[in-house]
Amino acid sequence: MTLKIRIAEGAAPYEQVRAQISEQARSGVLPVGYKLPTVRGLAESLGLAANTVAKAYRALESDGVIETRGRNGTFVAAAEDAASREAASAAQAYAERARRLGLTEDTALAAVRDALRAAFEDAG
Repeated sequence: MTLKIRIAEGAAPYEQVRAQISEQARSGVLPVGYKLPTVRGLAESLGLAANTVAKAYRALESDGVIETRGRNGTFVAAAEDAASREAASAAQAYAERARRLGLTEDTALAAVRDALRAAFEDAG
């Protein structure tokens, strides 16, 4: 695992750590199950405070990118599984909200299609 922290860049160091680990996990550079360095070890190697790395690890765990297994360490999680779980949760919340608003299934689906189309056009 190779991380480069650039203090001169606008992003906070913890955000740089989070973004780089996330990208490497999603791209497969860090495979599922890869054991990450300890918070203290990574902080020392990057010249950062342990709290900075701990904050990045907490954000990554919250995003489902990594998982902590107690004293066994911190590992890259199955990112697709985490993304799928988060998408399913968001879809469930939307479906419940649409039902409470009294929308028909067709109207709710049309709204989702429009939102997805707009989001993917903006990203492309």
